[in-house]
Amino acid sequence: MSRLKPGDQALPFTLPGVDDRPHALAGYSDKAAVVLIFICNHCPYVQAWDDRMVEIQADYGARGVQMIAINANDPNKYADDSFPKMKERAREKQYNFPYLHDETQEVARAYGAEHTPEVFVFDQAGTLCYHGSIDDNFRDPKAVKNHYLRDALDAVLAGQTPPLAETRVVGCTIKWK
Repeated sequence: MSRLKPGDQALPFTLPGVDDRPHALAGYSDKAAVVLIFICNHCPYVQAWDDRMVEIQADYGARGVQMIAINANDPNKYADDSFPKMKERAREKQYNFPYLHDETQEVARAYGAEHTPEVFVFDQAGTLCYHGSIDDNFRDPKAVKNHYLRDALDAVLAGQTPPLAETRVVGCTIKWK
């Protein structure tokens, strides 16, 4: 499985959201930046970063950034990752971004996602500008020294290249069928 690399173009998709509506990547083409994050419900890394994902969307939404979370995990391996449980999680955590279900795992495979959470930041032209982790400390938000995602978004919104195009992804592996 090959992964998208910085400079590659976003791949189109349409997936169902926890709001029971289809979400097409093309529907966000007016955004200054789109952040795709492959997540799931059961992963302790995702759980540790959950509040920060909501904060980032709240902080950057008015500036034209749209975060989109995608769950590609096989719910037969982790029942907590089923679509009904996704709806519960989105409500509980008050997700302020679409949470989509990649039941066939085709989108995760096309992007080369391997972990949860795994971040892909695209500029308005659909070019991958950053791939990696949200920041450098999933355990303690107060101990974060490098805000990779925020730094990438600040650069993209300023029309610049992010300081880091890629960082090491930290998290659980996607549970493949």
